[in-house]
Amino acid sequence: MIRAISRKEGQYKAALYMRLSKDDGTGESASISTQRTMLRSYAARHGFFIYGEYADDGYSGTTYDRPAWKRLLADIEAGRVNLVITRDLSRLGRDYILTGQYTEIYFPAKGVRYIAVNDGYDTKSQGNDLAPFQNIVNEMYARDTSKKIRSALRTKMEEGAFIGNFAPYGYRKDPEDKNHLLIDPVTARVVRDIFERALRGESPLSIAKLLNEKRIKTPAGYRRFLHHEMCLENVEGERGWTSGAICKILSNPVYAGDIVQGKSSKLSFKSQITLSIPKEEWVVVKNMHDPIVSREMFEQAGRRSISRKRSKLTQFSNVFSGLVYCGDCKRAMTTTGGSHEDERKLVCSGYKQYGKAACTNHYIDYGLLCQIVSQELTALITLTEKERKELARELEKYGKKADNPEDKQAAETLKKREKEIDRVIGKLYEDRVNEIVKEERFYKLLASYEQEQREIKAEADALKQTTSSVWISREKSVHDVDRLLNELVEKRIPAPDLLKQFIDRIEIFQSRKDPDQRDKRFLTVRICYRPEPPGSKKA
Repeated sequence: MIRAISRKEGQYKAALYMRLSKDDGTGESASISTQRTMLRSYAARHGFFIYGEYADDGYSGTTYDRPAWKRLLADIEAGRVNLVITRDLSRLGRDYILTGQYTEIYFPAKGVRYIAVNDGYDTKSQGNDLAPFQNIVNEMYARDTSKKIRSALRTKMEEGAFIGNFAPYGYRKDPEDKNHLLIDPVTARVVRDIFERALRGESPLSIAKLLNEKRIKTPAGYRRFLHHEMCLENVEGERGWTSGAICKILSNPVYAGDIVQGKSSKLSFKSQITLSIPKEEWVVVKNMHDPIVSREMFEQAGRRSISRKRSKLTQFSNVFSGLVYCGDCKRAMTTTGGSHEDERKLVCSGYKQYGKAACTNHYIDYGLLCQIVSQELTALITLTEKERKELARELEKYGKKADNPEDKQAAETLKKREKEIDRVIGKLYEDRVNEIVKEERFYKLLASYEQEQREIKAEADALKQTTSSVWISREKSVHDVDRLLNELVEKRIPAPDLLKQFIDRIEIFQSRKDPDQRDKRFLTVRICYRPEPPGSKKA
């Protein structure tokens, strides 16, 4: 039976809108297809001309920031569409306030008719009194789903499962368990080198400059190289490695084998605003994966991770930065005073910032501390020729060695896998031609193998960069030891790299009256020497 189409119905230019979020279950594309079939059938039965179809696959109904929806609104504003059809009200959205604004205010103001097929909702008819309640029910469903998802994620975090979208720099996700981290043999080398340099006393800024000189990709750059589909902003203006990025790596417990999550949270399920969570409420689970550095190295290097700045006017650099602390309140001591060492003092930062409520006004002359530390180190370091060479060998361990067997093995493994993937892709094309593999399956497998090839190429490039460091020879190490010791004896100011090699921290205690001479006061200076470097063997 042929249905007669009225002139009024024929004037409608319909937009079929379909939406499905990840929260609605699996099989998004199939469900979008089901919605499309239903809406096309409905439009055909009622004689509506279909102007366009708009599908948001994988977008939540709690927000209207969706590409297809924005395109639909643009067509409404241009007068191209005067009828919107969805499967039900929840496909339009699950925010009852905004959804009500569209159905009760926006559509009528634009002369647009709206139909939700399964809910029997039609703005042309009068029986729509229950629609606002339906919108509230839809939002309650979204709110309940959000709570369940948050609860499930919280449980996984407390169990130590990694739930981030991307693995931290230096790691990769386990192919067999996406919530477990495996060490990335390429970027882990960079992370380990950063910790070793920080442990030797190199500043975050100098480490960042070195990585930039070697053209080693930043964490964001490496991630973008692996995932070509990512469209990160400010790519052209990327600054490269910075001291802040180095400090962030040095302070991240993930490199000691721990999982730290729950640092931020969204304001609500309807908002994209992110709130920072207090540190004491973070979810920390220790020893969940293989560490890149030992816990001892992590803790010691972390204390050296303070970004040190030099005044552009005075060019003064504090050699004790990150080493000197107030013995009373345990806060760092900072420099103040003139442009020359003799004019500067180290003062308690607690008193400097907060006054008597935090600590007392005590300080030590910068030059005096230099003299004290130099004398102490000179008295302790009296080396024979054999001991000097022994120390040189220990320093040499920090250097990169030219023919590292691990580097060769990693390069050979990558090359072997690349050839294997080439063979697999060739066989895959043959299976497609012979119709052994269906087209849909073929493209999925091809995309997967091509992605792995890109990752292998990125790892190979990074491997070449990290193995290009200059090997420190034994002769150069001996020369460095001689230079450091000579500087210690000849100069009143200790060499920063020598300080970081031997001293863990220096504590300055509040000045007190001398019991024997009441008119004089004295300071207590405690020098805490470092234990044996992590991983080193006793002679």
